[in-house]
Amino acid sequence: MNIPNLRNTESGNFFLMAGPCAIEGEEMALEIAERIKAITDRLQIPFIFKGSYRKANRSRLDSFTGIGDEKALKILRKVGETFNIPTVTDIHESAEAAMAAEYVDVLQIPAFLCRQTDLLVAAAKTGKTVNVKKGQFLSGEAMQFAVGKLRDSGNENIILTDRGNSFGYSDMVVDFRNLPIMQSFGVPVVMDVTHSLQQPNQTSGVTGGQPALIETIAKAAIAVGAEGLFIETHPTPATAKSDGANMLALDNLEMLLTKLVKIRQAIR
Repeated sequence: MNIPNLRNTESGNFFLMAGPCAIEGEEMALEIAERIKAITDRLQIPFIFKGSYRKANRSRLDSFTGIGDEKALKILRKVGETFNIPTVTDIHESAEAAMAAEYVDVLQIPAFLCRQTDLLVAAAKTGKTVNVKKGQFLSGEAMQFAVGKLRDSGNENIILTDRGNSFGYSDMVVDFRNLPIMQSFGVPVVMDVTHSLQQPNQTSGVTGGQPALIETIAKAAIAVGAEGLFIETHPTPATAKSDGANMLALDNLEMLLTKLVKIRQAIR
């Protein structure tokens, strides 16, 4: 992966994409980034700070979508510059690719949009590393075509992320066969631990989750051989403005990562 300022890459550990679901404000983003950086430096885990500058896929019109695109992107840039760490954010339309690329190091394609050719091509042409989330409706094998679109557009800096598959109308299930299948395409593969525990399509219009199983999914992913983990975390998930139901409490992150490092060391 050609990602600027990615630290601890010689440790042999998995890498971590982590942060809040959405950028809620500068103070919160800096606090979370500082704490995760300290933890990952102690454990020698390569760390990419994650935060969505805008949430475009919401169940209800009155759901939180963001604090303003430019304001949130400037916060992401400040996080990167303050702590000398790489950052990643989602993009939703082709026109956003070049804009977001001015502020972050990795562009992320949301799972629902992983087949959008124009979006993938636009992301590829920025030259940034592109992380494509596997659609909840796709097999691991089908992601070879997303990889092909990026490579054919001149970009080899590709990450694929599994975030589970739809199971009925209101649940997700993880098929761990998808990780080695996607690794066979010659790209790093990440397990999105927290989104794979979502319970979508609730009658309230607010997505539910099963955060008690975060450790289970994370351990299994490392044991299977995932190169990276994606974990959304927040100081107080209950008050988070987006996806709080499936986020990890920030106070629990270090204990979890410590266990995962031991599993990684064991399988290596």
